[in-house]
Amino acid sequence: MQIVQLDEKIYKNQPFTVKYRTKGYYDIRRSGTTFSLEYVPFGEEKELSFDDKLLSDWLDHPIALGAFEGEAMLGFVEGFHEKWNNRFRISNIHILEGNRGRGTGSALMQAILAAARESGARMAVLETQTCNERAIAFYRKMGFEIIGFDLYAYTNQDPERHEVRLEMGLKL
Repeated sequence: MQIVQLDEKIYKNQPFTVKYRTKGYYDIRRSGTTFSLEYVPFGEEKELSFDDKLLSDWLDHPIALGAFEGEAMLGFVEGFHEKWNNRFRISNIHILEGNRGRGTGSALMQAILAAARESGARMAVLETQTCNERAIAFYRKMGFEIIGFDLYAYTNQDPERHEVRLEMGLKL
């Protein structure tokens, strides 16, 4: 496997679909002015998905890295230095189906974290959803911790949908 920087001229605004399976979610429960996080199984595994674009216009001077075996892309990661708060935001990491569980995600994450350190950022941050239990486990394995959440980032029904935005971070 080889990790290479992706050419923005070729990959900018390339659409992709992320699909993942989950058996449960992390429920954020409010009690007065405090919150707790508790894992709740769905009962049966669900497949969820969302659409996005690589190197979207909202990213400020992004870097995108791809993992390849020969000409075949296995996955990619992208991020950018948020200079206003000196954090490096990892905006996407995606391993194409059929390539998961082979170390591709770890290699891409290590490469983007190296870029984050080189940028001088004080911390790497990313977002995921409370229902993406495998992503949460992967990010924890890579050293990230939960640093916050937004109960209504996507819709006014996020808690009922069990899809609350989690912010995770890693001090560099």
